[in-house]
Amino acid sequence: MKKILIANRGEVALRIMKTCHQMGIETVAVYSDADSDMPFVKEATFAFNIGEPAVNKSYLRSEVILEIAKSEGVDGIHPGYGFLSESAEFAKAVIEAGITFIGPDPETIDLMGDKIVSRKTMKDAGVPVVPGSEEGTSTLEEAIRLAESMGYPVMLKASGGGGGIGMVRCENEQALAKSFSSTKARAKAYFGSEEVFVEKYINHARHVEIQVFGDNFGNIVHLFERDCSIQRRHQKVIEESPSPFLSDSAKQKMYATAIRAAEAVNYKNAGTIEFIVDAQENFYFLEMNTRLQVEHPVTEQITGLDLVKWQILVSRGAKLPLSQSDIQQQGHAIEFRLYAEDPKSFLPSPGKMEEFRWKESEGVRVDAGYASNSTVSPFYDPMIAKCIIYGNTRKESIEKAEQFFSNLIIKGIKTNAPLFKEILKDRDFISGNYSTSFLTNKTLIIE
Repeated sequence: MKKILIANRGEVALRIMKTCHQMGIETVAVYSDADSDMPFVKEATFAFNIGEPAVNKSYLRSEVILEIAKSEGVDGIHPGYGFLSESAEFAKAVIEAGITFIGPDPETIDLMGDKIVSRKTMKDAGVPVVPGSEEGTSTLEEAIRLAESMGYPVMLKASGGGGGIGMVRCENEQALAKSFSSTKARAKAYFGSEEVFVEKYINHARHVEIQVFGDNFGNIVHLFERDCSIQRRHQKVIEESPSPFLSDSAKQKMYATAIRAAEAVNYKNAGTIEFIVDAQENFYFLEMNTRLQVEHPVTEQITGLDLVKWQILVSRGAKLPLSQSDIQQQGHAIEFRLYAEDPKSFLPSPGKMEEFRWKESEGVRVDAGYASNSTVSPFYDPMIAKCIIYGNTRKESIEKAEQFFSNLIIKGIKTNAPLFKEILKDRDFISGNYSTSFLTNKTLIIE
């Protein structure tokens, strides 16, 4: 490959460009009116404006992006994550245009994009799934009957959902009745389908995912786990590896199950099998993300591998660079998602970031989409950077993270950095004794 178009923005666009430039590959950026002065636009070899700030008038305009790709003669399109990354229609259109889609096959994206279909596929493959609906739940009466058979609390989920959107915990029948219609409407608005299903809620759960990678020759490997249990409103805030909770025997079982899940769909390129794990280390399939994950740097830090490079190599027909026995895990990495938001109310805090700097030191990696004097737009996800801290041990990583946030300087907007400072001092977090309800159950004093 000599030229790749990146159908995304911000930090992930910059992340992909970094690897492309190291490989001697030219990059084509696409950007909205709101992003014309963003660092990723300046970093690209070529850059093209694709429309107004709203995503449906810019980053979701697949036909415009594809026309630019054709006119520029690109060899491949990398979708990053979010936007068009899990659109089977976009992937198919890219391939039909004679351009390499840097991701899995459209058929796999389509199959795993539907929560109900993916649950059935995994169940047929012998992968444990959370007890729940076998089919979509069309009426409230049906949802209530299913919930009663499982026992409350339950989760009401959009079949096409992702990123924590379209998920509601229901403690009783009244809560389920109150949320049913609005969840269907939200599912329709966000995912184009109002289909929902009911799933048993797992108490004191951990959210653990396994990074997998496949090539066109039937080779599939895992690259260990990431614990993503520190969440707010079902959206990940902190991710780390290795998991401080799981025993070695549970990890090995999860690795083997993740490989079996990927083999069941003949998976190619980078993907993630997400599991929910109870206090007894029983684990259940949640979903498969058919793309590069936001938290992929955690895996890169503990393996020393470049996952974007692997994506490019595999997509152009190469075998996986390493076999399973060659992939080694070393040290401990923790990723903090730095958001432009009020750390108390969690409301977005867009605006001009007058100053953004941190102390460079060993074991500190910052994948930032913004720089000093950048404007954080209200039109997109408010994540401004991912701060990945690596140490030889978890204790060392936590100590380095405390030092990092004490030296971090951000002026002009509010961020959730103060929240991280409090979490890093919390005894339950330090001991690794936390679940997905950590932030819900904690009263953290934010200065």
